[in-house]
Amino acid sequence: MVSHLINNDTIVALASPQGAGAIAIIRLSGYDAIKICDQVFTKKGKAPRPLLMQKSHTLHFGNICNGDYIIDEVLVSLFFAPHSYTGENIVEVSCHGSVFIQQQIIQLFIKRGARLAQPGEFTLRAFLNKKLDLSQAEAVADLISSNSATSHQVAMMHMRGGFSNKIKTLRQELVDFAALIELELDFSEEDVEFANRADLKKLVLTIQSVINKLITSFEVGNVIKNGIPVAIVGKPNAGKSTLLNTLLQEERAIVSEIPGTTRDTIEDEVTLGGVLFRFIDTAGLRSTTDTIEAIGVTKAIEKLKEATIVIYLFDVNEISARELELNLEELRKHNSRSEMIAVGNKIDTDTEHYIRKEFASVNDLIFISAKNQENIEQLKNKLVSIFDKNTINVPETVVTNARHVEALSNASHALERVFEGLNSNISGDLVAMDIRDALHYLGLITGEITTDDLLGSIFTRFCIGK
Repeated sequence: MVSHLINNDTIVALASPQGAGAIAIIRLSGYDAIKICDQVFTKKGKAPRPLLMQKSHTLHFGNICNGDYIIDEVLVSLFFAPHSYTGENIVEVSCHGSVFIQQQIIQLFIKRGARLAQPGEFTLRAFLNKKLDLSQAEAVADLISSNSATSHQVAMMHMRGGFSNKIKTLRQELVDFAALIELELDFSEEDVEFANRADLKKLVLTIQSVINKLITSFEVGNVIKNGIPVAIVGKPNAGKSTLLNTLLQEERAIVSEIPGTTRDTIEDEVTLGGVLFRFIDTAGLRSTTDTIEAIGVTKAIEKLKEATIVIYLFDVNEISARELELNLEELRKHNSRSEMIAVGNKIDTDTEHYIRKEFASVNDLIFISAKNQENIEQLKNKLVSIFDKNTINVPETVVTNARHVEALSNASHALERVFEGLNSNISGDLVAMDIRDALHYLGLITGEITTDDLLGSIFTRFCIGK
C-alpha cells in the first residue's frame, strides 16, 4: 500500500456514504487532481477561467461532461497544495446522489488518469505529508465511528493533537537526556559524565508516572469508544426482556409469561447522557434440565462476569429481602469488580409503599415497573452517575486505542530497565540501549517510528474515501 505513494499519482473515491442520496461527494487528491477535473468540468458564467487559474478554497458551479454529454450539474471545491487535508491538490465534486451519476463521474476521472483510492489512502497521504501524525490519523477513524457525545469528544481531542502532544513532550524530554548519554559514549576513554544520573532517575520516574496514568485511562477509554457493557440478569419472568425493550424504546426482545423464553443473549446499544451503553439481556438464572436453556444460563453467567455494570432485576412479589441479599452475594462471587444495581420490578401504586417497607433493610434499591415505564429515568440516571463516578480520577487525556496501550506498556517496561540499570550503576551503553527502546515505542504511537506493515494494518481499517 505505501509503495503507491512514492509517485504523485492522483486517487479518486466516493467520500460520502455508499448508495443513493440527495447529494454525493467525490474526492480527488494528487498532483493532477485539479487538471483532471478541469478536463471534464465546464463552469457556468461569462468567460469562465480554468480551475487551475482559480484560487484555493473556492467553490465553482458548472457541469461535468463526457464530451458533449452532460452527466450532472455539480459544485466543485478546490484546495491547492499544501493547504489541504492530504497536503496535495484536492478537488471535491458535489453531485446529485444517484448511484449511476456517482459511477459515471468516477469512471470519467479514472479514464482521465486517476485511479481508485484504497481504504484510508487520503488520510495515509495526510500522514506521509505531515499534515497529521499517526495517532491523529487514527483519531480520524474514531471520529467517523463515534456514536456518543463522549466518544466524539475524545476523538476530537485526539485528532487535534492533545494525546500526541503529550507523547511528543515525554519523548523529547527523554531524547534530550539520551543525547547526553550518547555523548558520554563518544568520550568513554576519558571517563566523563555529561548526564546527571540523579536527574535522569527523576525524569524516568516522572515519565513512567504519566505513562502509567495513560495506561490506566484505557479502561475508561475503551468503554467510551465501544460502549459500557451492562448485563441485565435475574430469575426467569423477572421482566428482563421488558426492561431491555423499555430502555431501547423498541420491541427488541420477545416478551412472554412463559419462564425461560430468552435462551440466548440479546445485545443492543443506546446513548444515555452522552454515554454509550451496551445492554445485554440474558437468560433467566435457574437450575434447569432443558439443554438449550442450560446453555443460555451459562452464557448469562459469562456476560455477568464480563460486564462493567450488572443490573440484577427481581420481581418484588416473588422474593424476600433476605433472599435478595443472598442472591446479590452469590452474584458478586461471579463478578466482584463490577458495579451492581439491584432493581425491583413489577411495582404498582397500590403496593409500592408496602414493598419499599419490605425491602428497607437493603441499601440502594431502585423500584420500577418496566411494563408501565415507571421510574425508568431514575435507573438511567443511576447508570450515568456510575460512569461519571468512575471517570472522576481519569486524566484529561484518555487512551482509547489498544495499539497505543501496548506501545505505552512496552515503553514503561523499557524505562523500568533504565531505572534499574541506573540503580545498579551499569555502563552508559546499556542504559542508552534501554532509553532507545523507550523512545522507539513512544515513536510508534505518533508515527515517528513506522513500518509498512504497521501503516497497512492501521489504514486498511478505514473506509474508502477517507
